[in-house]
Amino acid sequence: MAALGAPLRTLRALLRELRLAAGRSYRDSPAYRHVLAAFRAHRVTSEKLCRAQQELHFQAATYLCLLRSVREHQALHREYHGRGERSPQEVAGLVGFRLPQQPGGKG
Repeated sequence: MAALGAPLRTLRALLRELRLAAGRSYRDSPAYRHVLAAFRAHRVTSEKLCRAQQELHFQAATYLCLLRSVREHQALHREYHGRGERSPQEVAGLVGFRLPQQPGGKG
């Protein structure tokens, strides 16, 4: 995996994805509170050095990748998913053909 980058950038991107997933009320969600609490608990201060900071950053980056992938998959699914079965006349019209008329007035 490539370098993780700055933890603050990962946190901001993660919160942005949570906002896109949950809408306007994303700050009320348990996921938002958990992410902020975890980043606050694992930050490096002058009094202690957190050994799990890189582990938390890696997990956050992995979760960010998951959220982005799910959002992009849903967008692609909405755009390209079939709308159900179509009639033969509708399919012929899509490709620019007309179905032949049947004898006896059928069709």
